[in-house]
Amino acid sequence: MKLVITDKSHHIYAQVICATIESAAQVRGTGIAKRSPEYICKKMDQGDAVIALDGVKFAGFCYIETWDHQRFIANSGLIVHPDYRNQGLAKKIKQLVFDHSRTKYPKAKVFSITTGLAVMKLNTDLGYKPVTFSELTKEPSFWKGCQTCKNYDVLQRTEQTMCLCTGMLFDPKNQKKKTKKKIKVSTFKRLKSIKQTLFLKKRRKTSQL
Repeated sequence: MKLVITDKSHHIYAQVICATIESAAQVRGTGIAKRSPEYICKKMDQGDAVIALDGVKFAGFCYIETWDHQRFIANSGLIVHPDYRNQGLAKKIKQLVFDHSRTKYPKAKVFSITTGLAVMKLNTDLGYKPVTFSELTKEPSFWKGCQTCKNYDVLQRTEQTMCLCTGMLFDPKNQKKKTKKKIKVSTFKRLKSIKQTLFLKKRRKTSQL
């Protein structure tokens, strides 16, 4: 298995990357922002992505997005092909793209919004902390990406203050501060359950009116 920073030679994988991301979003039932092959190729050209290859076979991918004049960045679209899941590959990809982000954009805050418990665990291990959406980028183009999520109506109803996703942030200014207490995955599970009960219940009531 080889993990590398992308370049133009990886354009041939753009289509399967998009298809894998879309398939995962449908299975999960929540949002992974859809991206076109052209967009993925652009990220590859910029060296703002990591790809995992088993020989010539696609195994995994993640890319970097920048917002607010590079004040914020996000490691987005983390995906592992079904043939390579449950082997620790996602953690390796996440670590490499995070390290690459910190090297290329050392002053930027790294953030994430996700419903995936596994991603929350990976983020926590890297030093991310749960935050409110108000601490994330305000750039409209980022939040526009949420429109492809089936739960976008929740974000609209809360005026972009809350959703089923949990906001997480790594602030380089705080990287030397030691975390006194690690957040357990069970905490994220409870938070996710509360959000689903609260927001999806409201959606059902609204649809019945």
